[in-house]
Amino acid sequence: MILQTERLVLRELVEDDAPFILELVDSPAFHENIGDRGVRDLDGARTYIAGVRESYAKNGFGLWRAALKASDEPIGLCGLVKRDALPLPDVGYALLERFWGQGFATEAAAATIDHGLGVLGIPVIAAITKPGNAGSIAVLEKIGMAYQGLRQLEGHDGESTYFETIG
Repeated sequence: MILQTERLVLRELVEDDAPFILELVDSPAFHENIGDRGVRDLDGARTYIAGVRESYAKNGFGLWRAALKASDEPIGLCGLVKRDALPLPDVGYALLERFWGQGFATEAAAATIDHGLGVLGIPVIAAITKPGNAGSIAVLEKIGMAYQGLRQLEGHDGESTYFETIG
């Protein structure tokens, strides 16, 4: 376990999470809001997990499986990502659609920011999202991130809204 909140437990992904990852990453909402990662089957999901696990080894963080504390049912991913296109680690999250609108993204992202700043000692954390993703923008504003403008990032179609933690 990496961290827990009132309702969630976040932990590293393992190969046995492949069915959940396939459901999440191959969903239309993930494709629309985050991008198509080319995951179409369990082998693709295991390859995706292996990439995330490389981030754990290289950076000491990555995307973590977020699950309901009461039942251990996976609901999404949340964690820190180190992208080549950004100088800072950024908070990332994605939930299965049936868990949207219940405050889980806000809860997980806030805890991830606290963990990154406090436990991992990262001085500033960024966040990016598509300009039209009002739900994600609202989450970032709720957790106190400061809007820094639009940025064109290498490897991203169109501009991204860019936020940073307030220090």
